[in-house]
Amino acid sequence: MAPTAERLGSHPDFTGKGVTIALLDAGFTAHPDVAGRIAGFHAVDDEEASLSPARPPHPWEWHGTQTTVVAAGDGALSDGVYRGLASGARLLLVQVGREGSIHDEQIARALEWLLENAARFDVRVVNISLGGDRDVPLPDSRVNQLAEEAVKRGLILVVAAGNAGGNVEHRSVPPASAPSVVTVGGYHDWNSEDGHSFALYTSSYGSTADGLAKPELLAPAMEVAAPIVVGTPEFRTAQALARFVTAPDAELTALAAEEGSAADLPEDLDVHSAEAIRAAVLLRVHDRKIVAAHYQHVDGTSFASPIVASVVAQMLEANPSLTPAAVKEILIRTAEPIEGAPAERQGFGVMNARHAVEAAVAEANGVPHPETGPLVEESRILFRYLDDRAKRVCLAGEFNEWDRDAAAFSRQEDGMWQVEIARPAAGRYRYKLFIDGRHWRSDPGNNARDLDAFGTFDSILTI
Repeated sequence: MAPTAERLGSHPDFTGKGVTIALLDAGFTAHPDVAGRIAGFHAVDDEEASLSPARPPHPWEWHGTQTTVVAAGDGALSDGVYRGLASGARLLLVQVGREGSIHDEQIARALEWLLENAARFDVRVVNISLGGDRDVPLPDSRVNQLAEEAVKRGLILVVAAGNAGGNVEHRSVPPASAPSVVTVGGYHDWNSEDGHSFALYTSSYGSTADGLAKPELLAPAMEVAAPIVVGTPEFRTAQALARFVTAPDAELTALAAEEGSAADLPEDLDVHSAEAIRAAVLLRVHDRKIVAAHYQHVDGTSFASPIVASVVAQMLEANPSLTPAAVKEILIRTAEPIEGAPAERQGFGVMNARHAVEAAVAEANGVPHPETGPLVEESRILFRYLDDRAKRVCLAGEFNEWDRDAAAFSRQEDGMWQVEIARPAAGRYRYKLFIDGRHWRSDPGNNARDLDAFGTFDSILTI
């Protein structure tokens, strides 16, 4: 099974060193892959919770342990093979809820605690692989209000979109529906490294109660390598199965007598047949999704989100001056759409981990990050757009009767495309950018988007 770094073709020079990632999840254990890099642990609603290895792990601690290692594990139990992209980052672990029970009020308390303590732990990135109760407008959602406040204070919130894409109600819920967070859906690439074979995962999607399109981008959500929690029966079984996998045929009979029960092999297995033993072992490995002695593969946007968070940590290591808006704009700008996939399900497309980090590096080397999107002033609106490959950019929308030639951008000395129009009357206007006389695209600098009649997105300007 290909490690995440190879699947994404990620940048090899950055590990999130010097960056602290906060992870909000149902529970955690102190896994060896993150040993020495846990800056703090806090359980908001459970005074008895701890990371002590002296007690057996609880079932609800699997999820957070796996999301943490997916983001920032160093692969200590796999000789570095199954490491996260932010293997050098520090981690703040925030347990939400009690015994795996999580609702809006628990998430709100966790975010309140984070806002009070983020500066103390020097948190820059926050991964949230959980969701609340239901999507409601921002004025009615305490969770989304706190998420927006966190972004205003300089935190980059990366949130799993959810896995309800196959349901009648398939919208993301808070905090994934908050306007300024990076909401992450998922794709399936059959664990390939070619970078071109993509299918959509059943991620939550659709217009939020505030009229915003979510998710913004996609990351791997199937067959993601994650740890088997140390100290659990599953861990011991995986270890036993690994011994069978590596043993020569001549030793299988003796090994079956000694370790057959530990490996969960059938009681009626013919222990004198190496072929039968090998087949039984491979079946158990497949059923338990085991990819190595201490790892299995997992599915869901819960694991797509920490992969994006790990890339954000790399970006911040490369360029600590990046703001939340700049990070989000770079991720969107460098994402690659899946051809033929509905825009409402994929947002701007598949995250390009290497290009995102390279864009951060370029800005760290003297190219300042521009403020893109519409700037509304008293008598005019200024639109700015960054695209080094474009030859011509025009602005068309309801404010100019969709005339694709009425408002042509000019390229500035800093490489930005810029155009201004007279401020229209108060109202809600759809618009798009028309690139090189061929391609329509929504404005990556504007969070407000809505599905159009062609299955793509219009940007929304509200005056």
